[in-house]
Amino acid sequence: MRFVKTCLIALVLVAGASAAHAQSALQEILSDGVLKVGTTGDWNPMTMRDPASNSYKGYDIDVMTELAKDLGVEVEFVPTDWKTLVNGVVAKKYHMTGSASISPGRAKAAGYSNSYFSLATVPLILAENADKFKDWSDLDKPEVTVAATLGTTQEKQVKEFFPNAKHQIVEAPARDFQEVLSGRADAHITSNVEAYKLVAKYPQMMVVTVSAPKAPTPIAMLLPQDDQIWINYVNTWISLKKEGGFFDALAVKWQLSN
Repeated sequence: MRFVKTCLIALVLVAGASAAHAQSALQEILSDGVLKVGTTGDWNPMTMRDPASNSYKGYDIDVMTELAKDLGVEVEFVPTDWKTLVNGVVAKKYHMTGSASISPGRAKAAGYSNSYFSLATVPLILAENADKFKDWSDLDKPEVTVAATLGTTQEKQVKEFFPNAKHQIVEAPARDFQEVLSGRADAHITSNVEAYKLVAKYPQMMVVTVSAPKAPTPIAMLLPQDDQIWINYVNTWISLKKEGGFFDALAVKWQLSN
């Protein structure tokens, strides 16, 4: 593992040696001995914060812990929320984020790593409404309220998918699924990854048996847009970990597919 770490760092530093810009986050991380990662702590099973211990667990947490280990540094998880996720990278509050869906809007301000898995969007409702909502079109009606969390990809999707419905946008730490549980909204949309975790936790909810999920989206890490040395390192690391089966093993551990 030490050899892999040494080769990775040497490869990236040589590739970026001619770049005329400020010190890369890679040098800062190696010098300070700390990798700072922005994470929301509210996306099961990707990142989940335990308020009692202020600790995190999840797929993202395992990924970032492994990255820090291969760098030979400690990992520090920096609390953030969806509406400030990109700003935190731009303002250098953290060196990178955990998983985030790739979108043109985010790419205007931040860089992305290579993708390492994809997800799609599905709607959730109360199980008692199963006969009422059977596909996407059943939710796109003026009398229907669909919830989303501010700053998430789903905030934009509810307006795109349901132009005729009412939109209930909530701000973190509130979550859109809570609006459905409380009866303030008829439905919300989320990734298929999170959807089945929510149904397992709240059996009164169900995933609508839609004809097909919408918006298949690649997932990646957000990084400083102008730091090609750091981006190169992370992409090289992702490639090596893919080849070694690391991401496949994590997908099984955290049940990312059904």
